[in-house]
Amino acid sequence: MLEQNKDYPFLDRINFPEDLRQISEKDLVNVCSDLRNFIIDELASNPGHFASSLGVVELTVALHYVFNTPYDHLIWDVGHQAYGHKILTGRRERFHTNRKLGGICGFPSPSESEYDAFAVGHASTSISAGLGMAVASAMKRESRNVVAIIGDGSMTGGLAFEGLNNASINPNNLLIILNDNNMAIDHNVGALSDYLVHITTSHTYNKLRYDLYRFLRRKKIINEGGKGLILRFNNSLKALLTKQQNIFEGFNIRYFGPVNGHDVEYLVKVLRDIKHMQGPRLLHIRTKKGKGFEPAEKSATEWHAPGIFDRETGIRIVSDESKKPPLFQDVFGNTLLELALQNEKIVGITPAMPTGSSMNIMMKALPDRFFDVGIAEEHAVTFSAGLAKEGILPFCNIYSSFMQRAFDQVIHDVALQNLHVVLCLDRAGLVGEDGPTHHGAFDMAAFRCVPNLTIASPLNEHDLRNLMFTAQQPDAGPFLIRYPRGRGVLVEWKNEMQQLPVGKGRKIKNGKDLAIISIGPIGNLVQEAIEIVESEYVVEIAHYDMLFLKPLDKELLHEIGSRFSRIITIENGSVIGGMGAAVLEFMADNGYTPVVKRLGLPDRFVEHGSIPDLYRICGIDVDGIVETVKKIMK
Repeated sequence: MLEQNKDYPFLDRINFPEDLRQISEKDLVNVCSDLRNFIIDELASNPGHFASSLGVVELTVALHYVFNTPYDHLIWDVGHQAYGHKILTGRRERFHTNRKLGGICGFPSPSESEYDAFAVGHASTSISAGLGMAVASAMKRESRNVVAIIGDGSMTGGLAFEGLNNASINPNNLLIILNDNNMAIDHNVGALSDYLVHITTSHTYNKLRYDLYRFLRRKKIINEGGKGLILRFNNSLKALLTKQQNIFEGFNIRYFGPVNGHDVEYLVKVLRDIKHMQGPRLLHIRTKKGKGFEPAEKSATEWHAPGIFDRETGIRIVSDESKKPPLFQDVFGNTLLELALQNEKIVGITPAMPTGSSMNIMMKALPDRFFDVGIAEEHAVTFSAGLAKEGILPFCNIYSSFMQRAFDQVIHDVALQNLHVVLCLDRAGLVGEDGPTHHGAFDMAAFRCVPNLTIASPLNEHDLRNLMFTAQQPDAGPFLIRYPRGRGVLVEWKNEMQQLPVGKGRKIKNGKDLAIISIGPIGNLVQEAIEIVESEYVVEIAHYDMLFLKPLDKELLHEIGSRFSRIITIENGSVIGGMGAAVLEFMADNGYTPVVKRLGLPDRFVEHGSIPDLYRICGIDVDGIVETVKKIMK
């Protein structure tokens, strides 16, 4: 942190929102300046989600100034907007621990603070969750305000529209704030994004309508139960006066805006005006992602989570990566383009993550064969199924934890019809600092039971390329490839791709005393652990890489079951229902009775921290594997 930016005279007076409410309105601009500088200073040396939180500084201050938090609930959607919220709610002194093991979480977490009303790591959940809270408050006759702040592309998710539709028919006082910055992580796409850019409203009309409503209530021409009638009348009147239809008022939700989301004093005024209105309403604010830090304003995608940077120059501090193995996502992105240039049927699909998945490589080279469908994982899978039904070959790339949202679509729309869709699950396994909402823990356990689906995980970059090459073969059927966040192990990663026999694993190392079975890149740690154990003890350990979770290599498992009385399985996924469980099932079904020790992710949600720390906690790092081998050998 730079010396000249350590002084935050207004922010230093605020430990909790009640302190903020003691500050005069004219000084809120200074509070925002301090808060923005604090975020910039901290994240320059302690990386995290940068641009999104800068964009909502004024909104954060205004919300906590107007509403009685934590009694009034704020739901941040998506959660990476909430750094300012955390700083104002008792966590400023601990903010340097953000995303570190044992520190505060990078997303709102009710277990961390009463000010975090709902866990929000995945997008588009705030309206439904907020509606549930608002209806519950009404049922309990509470005067609680519930505010759902939805932004960074979250409104493109189908769940948001399900919530909007339901909000219009249930009695509630939910306030929805649409943070419109025309961004998710990459730029927003789709008709709704275009609509939000061009939508206008009459501020005079909003006042006129509200005054009319109060006049009619005062004259007892309508009562509370007549709100729907007057709202429909007013919506029709507004459409006539402004010559526009409003999608939100089409849901019978009162719409206000758009307003400048960086004018904190005006935001306070507007929030006070609509705070006590009855019924669901939506405030549309316009913000700039990365506001207040010029490099982030110019390139919000690059500055979504920029890593360490120089506070003064805005230069990101990036280590020399030329001699390091590539990121798995970059191997995927480059290989996809290579295959697409050879196979004209291949298209790429992602739900709002072209940069995060490295599909931006194909997007730039073959824009007509790339589809960013917005934050809509379910749609991404079924859209892929529709393409496949007509003979197109979609490579649909979704982060493992986000694919949880499309489980039904994989079963019903892809596997049931045996359609040739290649599902590429990035960030499979532990992802590190983003924590439990983002760990790809459950994909193997979840999808192993689905008929027609091939599931594979590469040991290294060559395997990933070979699996992608195999998955595009005409008879491959539904094919799922999972790979982790981070780097592989091969600097020379670009091999000549070859077709692999589906369902065949391999013996990496022979041995007679113990067998270790792995799947995925975690197998590289197994090889290191074996070298350590064999250097200390007179023991010979066999290592088998399954490569395919489904179908399992039965020939290989028969060999293992007939030769070994002691087996260790290891996977970067849930130990319940995963590869180890599949091995146990095979052994039991075929009359083998070895002692089997399963290593993997435990039956709990793993916290946030660096990947080495989390591997150690779960016992799947090199030291953990070594200790397990020693114990089972005894």
